[in-house]
Amino acid sequence: MVEIILLIIWLLFFVTTVVATYKVHHILKEYKAEDNDEKIEGFQTIQNWLYTLIVVASIGSIFILYMFLKGTIYESHFFEWLNLSVRWIHITFGIAWIGASFYFVFLENALNRTKDVRDELAGNLWAVHGGGFYYVEKYKLAPKEIPKNLHWFKYEAYFTWLSGFCLLMIVYYFNASSFMIDPEVMDLKPSTAILISVFSLIIGWLIYDFICKKLSKNKIVFTLLITAMLVAFAFFYAQVFSGRAAYIHFGAFIGTLMAANVFFVIIPGQKRMVAAAKKGLKPNPADGEAAFIRSYTNNYFTLPVLFVMISNHFPSTFGNNYQWIVLIGITLGSAGIKHYLNLREKEQLSIWVLPISILLLLSIAFVTAPVKPENESCKEIVSFTKIQTIIQNRCTTCHSSNPTDAVWKVAPNGVKYDTPEQIYNMKDKIFQRVIVSKNMPFNNNQTKMTQEERDAINCWISQGAKKE
Repeated sequence: MVEIILLIIWLLFFVTTVVATYKVHHILKEYKAEDNDEKIEGFQTIQNWLYTLIVVASIGSIFILYMFLKGTIYESHFFEWLNLSVRWIHITFGIAWIGASFYFVFLENALNRTKDVRDELAGNLWAVHGGGFYYVEKYKLAPKEIPKNLHWFKYEAYFTWLSGFCLLMIVYYFNASSFMIDPEVMDLKPSTAILISVFSLIIGWLIYDFICKKLSKNKIVFTLLITAMLVAFAFFYAQVFSGRAAYIHFGAFIGTLMAANVFFVIIPGQKRMVAAAKKGLKPNPADGEAAFIRSYTNNYFTLPVLFVMISNHFPSTFGNNYQWIVLIGITLGSAGIKHYLNLREKEQLSIWVLPISILLLLSIAFVTAPVKPENESCKEIVSFTKIQTIIQNRCTTCHSSNPTDAVWKVAPNGVKYDTPEQIYNMKDKIFQRVIVSKNMPFNNNQTKMTQEERDAINCWISQGAKKE
């Protein structure tokens, strides 16, 4: 009965919001045709709030649908498609945001600042793309007259963060005991783990914001402190969460800094600059400087965040005993590569940045390589029959055509070990998960695979993984 009442309320709310948005959109078109700036600004604010309500209504629809499907055979299917949908949205907006970041930093780096540049300009750039020629100019502060059709780059950042946080909730918060908590790292209650997650993002932003406001003018000190902050949070997450969750939270932490930069600093500063220019006043240069610093640091954060997004597929990174050092090494190496690219765009040459960054990344790959078992531990030939028995006892609760696990109702990533061929074909993945990272069986070794069983699998693979 409760579900039916909620469904009716939601339908009324959703339909009303959509109709109101449609009417406001047409009113705005009329005012834009009349060049009525005062009314346009007011109705744009209303339209933004209506768009927000549509997002809220959409989230509400997901919640109501879940209430109907909870406890049924469709619950796991619902979560799988919810995960897919939100992940797709997150990647789409993330590409748009990172693409804009890369493009505008490229513009900043590649501007012609000297040849035939008017006094009010900071620089200009000619470019060719898609069969057309483009000419871009950057003003030192603002043009004498602000154009009416001024494009803002902000929603890409907002929706990337919102979809990312929703994904964090779907994958980790809803299954905190399985995905976030590792008793061997820290035995937490799910509610405690979630609170630590949320408060770490807030505290991280406050620390970062303080560093930016107080020390950004000294580039060396600023860079060292930001690096120290990243190291501290990578270490902290590794001491609290499971390896996989530690990496994702590090990415969520950096992503939060990036989105908060846009929301709290870049966009408000740009709004003040536009407002001052419209009144014929000189914009405050401090707003532009602050926005520039935050935008530039966001640019360096992009590659580490992208790595974290794909890290879940590579257990040799998050499954390492010194996972936080691996994470920091890859973060610094990828940021170094971005720095090299930024210097190239400025037509500057740095001999050591790229080689050192690549060497750092290669050294991490070398350090995380598995150790071949000693001959003493593999004196006897391990039979495939023994390996098949271990896999069936420890792995097929999830990796099967008909999983019996409480969380996984469908085989993760479609990986199944029902037949000898399936086991043999996935031997490399089994090696990475069972021997290198030891993060399988999932959910903190739920099926209690022993070290002797892991050693047997290691020996079988080192002996050539023969299939009988």
